[in-house]
Amino acid sequence: MLRSWMIVGSLASLLSLASTGNAQALPTALAKGELQVGGGYSIGSSDYGQAKIQGFSGFADYDILVHWGVEGDIHSLTFWTPDDIAENSYLAGPRFVYRKRNLKLYAKALVGAGSLIIQNPQRHPYEVGGTNFAYALGAGVDVVVKPYLVVRAVDFEYQRFNYQTGLTPIVFTFGAAYRFH
Repeated sequence: MLRSWMIVGSLASLLSLASTGNAQALPTALAKGELQVGGGYSIGSSDYGQAKIQGFSGFADYDILVHWGVEGDIHSLTFWTPDDIAENSYLAGPRFVYRKRNLKLYAKALVGAGSLIIQNPQRHPYEVGGTNFAYALGAGVDVVVKPYLVVRAVDFEYQRFNYQTGLTPIVFTFGAAYRFH
């Protein structure tokens, strides 16, 4: 009988010590989400006019699993518009993330709305602005500088607006984000 109690006591002690082991890193063991919210400066290549248009962007990324997450972004390319044509986009969708040390390489596929804005109707009397369905394919590189600070080294999006003849702006964004974890 004493031997049985010694075996049960030994097993209980062994099981209680298992919770203090470090066999797996805590972030991967818990697999909880990671959120980052940021903004940046964007440069776009519009289908109208010869000059690049520029503006600001905001984005939020929520990585649900190790390699998969979602992204939402807003591009407002209305700050510098030499040809008085501006474009805005409001997009969201899935993204795939590959982590290598402090780098996060990602690819994304987004859907939402895209707007063409005619800022000076006298200069473009026959052009019509509007908001339509839009989608984008993109990729980028984020650099984790501090546990709470991420620098968006580059973000590239090839967008397609469902507008009359189909606008296809190309947008590059550079910025920073605050990371919650």
